[in-house]
Amino acid sequence: MNNPSDTPRSFPLSERLAQMQNEIGKARQSEWLLIDQDMIDSFAEVTRDEQFIHIDPQRATATPFGGTIAHGFLMLSLLSYLMSPDSPPEGIKMGVNYGFDRIRFIAPVRSGSRIRAVSELKAVDEKKPGQFEYIHNVLIEIEGQDPPALQAQWITQAFF
Repeated sequence: MNNPSDTPRSFPLSERLAQMQNEIGKARQSEWLLIDQDMIDSFAEVTRDEQFIHIDPQRATATPFGGTIAHGFLMLSLLSYLMSPDSPPEGIKMGVNYGFDRIRFIAPVRSGSRIRAVSELKAVDEKKPGQFEYIHNVLIEIEGQDPPALQAQWITQAFF
């Protein structure tokens, strides 16, 4: 015999919207992630952006950065990983990136640095039945440094 507590609870979408609206203004942060030269080199190879400030430690030492730095777009692409929930929301079919309203690359991330994402939900709206749009203000912080590496307004959608 099944225990009723073993059966997943159906979450009415109106209740989900109200729950998410209660999260507006609350910040959450990811774990720290090491940005090493192997990651930077792999990104350079995939994107074919092999500018020496990213992949040539010897030449990059002579720049104002004092060494190689990660691509800004590498930082941006890591947001999906950094901000992925530990467990997906109940009933979600899929989530997609919808875009950005504002992106600023503020400070370089040197090879060997650790970063984390800090996100604050700014707004949530039900666009269509079962389709929710989330707007987050996000930062990528560099451990032990100020200012942040990246600041953006990120728009995602979830389908239930």
